[in-house]
Amino acid sequence: MIGARSTSDRRGVRRRHRRGHAQAMNARLSSALLLSREQPFEVVRLDRDRQLHRIRAGAYVRKDFWDRLAPWERYRMRVLAVARTWDSPIFCLESAAVLQGLPVFGEPTHIHVLSTNSRSWCEGDVIVHGHSDEREVMDAAGTAVTSLADTAVDLARVLPPAFALAVVDAAARLLAKRGETLEVAERGRAQADRRGVRQLDWVQARFDPISESVGEAVSRAVIEWLGYDAPVLQRIFTYEGETDRSDFYWPRLRIVGESDGYGKYDADDPEVMRAHFVREKKREDRLRRHEGGFARWDWADTLRFEPLDQKLRATGLAPAHPRQSLMLHTLAHNPRSFPPPTKGSSPKPRTTS
Repeated sequence: MIGARSTSDRRGVRRRHRRGHAQAMNARLSSALLLSREQPFEVVRLDRDRQLHRIRAGAYVRKDFWDRLAPWERYRMRVLAVARTWDSPIFCLESAAVLQGLPVFGEPTHIHVLSTNSRSWCEGDVIVHGHSDEREVMDAAGTAVTSLADTAVDLARVLPPAFALAVVDAAARLLAKRGETLEVAERGRAQADRRGVRQLDWVQARFDPISESVGEAVSRAVIEWLGYDAPVLQRIFTYEGETDRSDFYWPRLRIVGESDGYGKYDADDPEVMRAHFVREKKREDRLRRHEGGFARWDWADTLRFEPLDQKLRATGLAPAHPRQSLMLHTLAHNPRSFPPPTKGSSPKPRTTS
């Protein structure tokens, strides 16, 4: 199990403190909130001019600011609005994940809070979860959330399997930086909640903290379900006086695979973006000169899976195992988030880890 624990004054809840990587984003979005109890005259004036978007009763944000937010940022705003208007909530599931910098896929439909008396109930888009299992609680930039380990286990039970793998990968990376390990199957099976225990076993057998992004985690699942042999992760190459590292490598045919995007550069800074593409082009050319093949794919290729299959086949790789069609079709929809805004688009993840 994870780390030392101390008992809090809340029944069945344990507390620990940590400054998450998401602290800066939480602070920026929280500062944009306008609460009617704090700024009644400003809220009334702006609301009269239709300059505000109402997040929930008593919590608003300027409409132009809201319209620029990505789906996962809107979800974070909704969670922060509950944090500012409810009495000491403890967030769990996606609501804890978004504040901790774990992956969130699209905009989840509900905000999730732990009950303090084991009773479950709903209020609008907030679900209050009664629980019989003890929970470890930590601080995420001044907000109480379930620990990384508990959040990972809770989400690994209920998310589509490839997304569950991405969440556990990310949680394991953060815990590894603190010298801690994560055992999702052992932790989950020790709880009274029996939901998704087979999926916890599946994730336990596959998660890897050396995987560096959400895209890599989901790609690993898709590569397996397409029938390909498991690649080596984060292989180091030294050619032409340079040291390069690949996301994936199939040593028998010397094939390099790269999962693009997912926070590798700052798209808001044109100079940074240009420098990134120049470096990536030089790196790719160097690896192509010395290895047997090179495949690059993006998030949409991964979720649609056929484009990823075609790109792997084009390098000379061939599936070695039967395709798992039922598992591949779990990529089509995340039932815990709103549908994508446009037909055929895919729910992109956001992680600040």
